Amino acid sequence: MTATTLNVEQILAANKTAAAEAQALAASAFAGFEKLVTLNLAAAKSVMFDNNGDFTSAFSAKNPADALAAQTALIKPLAEQAIAYGRSVYAIATETSAELTAASEAKFAEAQKAATAAFDNMAKNAPAGSESVFAVVKSAVAASQNAMESAKASALKAVEQAEKQLTTATEQALNSVVKTTAKKK
Repeated sequence: MTATTLNVEQILAANKTAAAEAQALAASAFAGFEKLVTLNLAAAKSVMFDNNGDFTSAFSAKNPADALAAQTALIKPLAEQAIAYGRSVYAIATETSAELTAASEAKFAEAQKAATAAFDNMAKNAPAGSESVFAVVKSAVAASQNAMESAKASALKAVEQAEKQLTTATEQALNSVVKTTAKKK
C-alpha cells in the first residue's frame, strides 16, 4: 500500500511540476507576443503620425522639383524605420527563442541525468555476465549525446553566420538608401 501511495504522490508531483513548467513556457511565449504587439502598435503610430508633415508636403508640391524633394525627404526616414523595425522584430524573436531554448535544454539535461541514473542503477542490479551489454548501451548513449552536441554546435554556427549576413545586408540596404537620397538632393 505504501508503494502505491508513493507512486501516486510521485505522479501528482510530476504533474504539478509539468503544469508549472508549461505555464512558465507559455508566459515566456506570451511575453514575446506582447512585445511584438507593442512594437507593431508603435510602428503603426509612427507611420501614421511621425511622417505626416513629409506626406503633406509631398501632396502639396506645386512643381516636379518640389515633388522630388518631398519624395526624397520621405525615403530615408521610412527606410531607416523599416530597418529599425526589422531589427526590433529580430531582437524580440531571438530573445524569446533563447528563453524557450534555455528552458528546454534545462529539462533535457534533467531528463538525461535521470535516465543515466536509472541506467546506472539497472547496471548495478543486473545479473552477472551482463556487464558487456550495459557497456555497449552506455557507449551508444554517449555517442548519441556527442552527436547531438556536435549538431547543436553546428546549428549555432549556422545561426551566427545568418546573423552576420543579415547585418551586412541591412547595412548595405541602409547605405544604398542614404546614397540614393544624397544623389537626389
